[in-house]
Amino acid sequence: MDLSVIIVNYKTPEKTSACIDSIKNSDTGDLNLEIVVVDNKSEDKSEEMITKNYPDIKFVKSKKNIGMGRGNNLGVENSSGKFILILNPDTLIKRNAIKALHDYIKEDEQVGVIGPKLLNPDKTLQHSCLRFPNVLTPIFRRTFLGNFARKHLDDFLMKDFNHLETREVDWMLGSCLMTKRNFFEEDGFLFNNKFFMYFEDTDLCRRLKKRNFKVIYHPEAVVVHDHMRESAGKPWYLAPLVDRLNREHIKTWLKYFFS
Repeated sequence: MDLSVIIVNYKTPEKTSACIDSIKNSDTGDLNLEIVVVDNKSEDKSEEMITKNYPDIKFVKSKKNIGMGRGNNLGVENSSGKFILILNPDTLIKRNAIKALHDYIKEDEQVGVIGPKLLNPDKTLQHSCLRFPNVLTPIFRRTFLGNFARKHLDDFLMKDFNHLETREVDWMLGSCLMTKRNFFEEDGFLFNNKFFMYFEDTDLCRRLKKRNFKVIYHPEAVVVHDHMRESAGKPWYLAPLVDRLNREHIKTWLKYFFS
């Protein structure tokens, strides 16, 4: 098997289905490809809808919600591709994206991770290649203090960079990442299991760069990412109280920098 596409579903069967459709409608050339959907105990119509409409995919059920990183690890365990494509369910693959990523990574042994140009649904740029954060970056991004740290945040988001150019970067958002199976086999995991959600992509890229592998941003591959932060409309001081994912982000931030 050339490539395994891993999608972790949690109560988003419609988005997962649209993502699968975009994969099936893309130009993958002569790639031998499989799709693995991991369901994080959605307890909704996800299994019935996905398995009925896509009998050729592999559907893996988790006994509980194990988070994004461990969910993807479970998907990799149940796959066989030489290369792994991690996809969020809220992504839509443009026609040549998979082939463009695969053609690039297979030609360079030093590429550890490669990711596409992400677009918002309105076709505006979504900043998907970033510089490594420092301990204050999440605070600046989630509180009013960011108003006094615009230069820091612009640098973090690589706003000084022409996003039409392929280049090596620090890390890429985990919404769409292609990597190699041998990293999973060598480490026993792809994403660090201590992260339930958030920072698992940053950590993966950091670990691979420490081993002298490259992280590549490749804008010839284009993916639409319909990302919506549930806590975005809430005041920063209330979000941790009312939003579980916001609390999880804080916990993972502490794990990433202090453990």
